[in-house]
Amino acid sequence: MPSMGVIIEIILLAVGLAMDAFAVAVCKGLAMKEVKPKNALIIGVWFGGFQMIMPFIGYFLGSRFQQYIESVDHWIAFALLLIIGGNMIREALSKDCEKADGSLGFKKMLVLSVATSIDALAVGIALAMDNTKPIFITAPAIGVITLVISFVGVYIGSIFGMKYKSKAEFCGGLILILLGIKILLDHLGVL
Repeated sequence: MPSMGVIIEIILLAVGLAMDAFAVAVCKGLAMKEVKPKNALIIGVWFGGFQMIMPFIGYFLGSRFQQYIESVDHWIAFALLLIIGGNMIREALSKDCEKADGSLGFKKMLVLSVATSIDALAVGIALAMDNTKPIFITAPAIGVITLVISFVGVYIGSIFGMKYKSKAEFCGGLILILLGIKILLDHLGVL
C-alpha cells in the first residue's frame, strides 16, 4: 500500500491530468441545449476511460525501454511533465477559443477522448521511470477522478460558460510541472 504522501501525489497527478478533459467538458456543457445526467455521464466515461487506459499503455512502453535509459529516467520524467504542464499553461493563456460542439457521437467523442488523454500516455511513460506510484493504483485513480471532474465540468459549462476553463487548464499545468520538479529533486537527493 502506498504511503499517504504518494496517495496525495497520485490524486494531484490525476487532477492535473483531468483538467484538459474538464476544459472540453465545460465546452460540451456550454454547447448543450439541455444537460442531462446521462449525457454528462457519457462524457465522463469517455474521458475517464481513456485517461485510465493511456497511462497503462505509456507505462508498458516506458518499462520496455527503462533498462536503456535508467541513468537519465528522472530527467525524462521531469521533461515530459514540464512539457505537458507548460503546454497546458500556454493553452490556458491563449486567447483562442474552440467552437463549442454538444455532439456525443462516437467519432467525435473518440477524437476528443484521445486528444485529452495523450498527456496521460506521456505520464504513463514517466511513471515507468519514476517507480514510486504503482500503475495499478495510479491509472484507475486518474480514470475515476477524470470521470467525476468531467461530469461536473459539463454542468459547470452549462451554468457558468467558459469562466473556469482557462483557470482549470492553468492549475492543471502548474500541478504537472510541480510534480515533475519533485520527481527530479527526489532523484537528485535534494528532497
